[in-house]
Amino acid sequence: MNLLCNISIIMKVQISDIVSGKDRNKKIDYEFEIPQFDFEGTKIKSAGSCHVDGVISANDDILMLNAEIKVNLEIICSRCLDTFIYPIDIDIEERFTTNTESQDDEVVVVFDDVLDITEIVETSIISTLPIKRLCKDDCKGLCQECGCNLNFNTCSCNNEDVDIRFEALRGLFDNKEV
Repeated sequence: MNLLCNISIIMKVQISDIVSGKDRNKKIDYEFEIPQFDFEGTKIKSAGSCHVDGVISANDDILMLNAEIKVNLEIICSRCLDTFIYPIDIDIEERFTTNTESQDDEVVVVFDDVLDITEIVETSIISTLPIKRLCKDDCKGLCQECGCNLNFNTCSCNNEDVDIRFEALRGLFDNKEV
């Protein structure tokens, strides 16, 4: 899933200065629009620009990316199908190295002097999205009979919660005379 592939700003950071020791820290600051993307069958779009702000610092041959990602996403509620704003405000920390012989599994090896953080930002945003997207914790959803949004209206439908496995037994009790 490549949601950020159409970004007009490419989030590539020149790391040769950091690796060579000229400058041990490099500030990053990107602001861009996220194009609409599909996540688990649901269309999600940005309700404003995404802001990535942080720093890349070096410690020997390890580069550390510490950044904050802020964006508001427009998401459809899984229960009532209304659109709502889902704010994302996360801190990320990633480690990189230019040492191709590194044995550390938690460090990503960078093979040239440019670090592309687009995929890291994309993965962080997607991993933050909840599996069940609800506009509010107590969302009542839609009526199964008429489709009315129960958060705003009430309906006169029979919303008796009956297990369909026992539906055939209901007739036995309805016809019984006392």
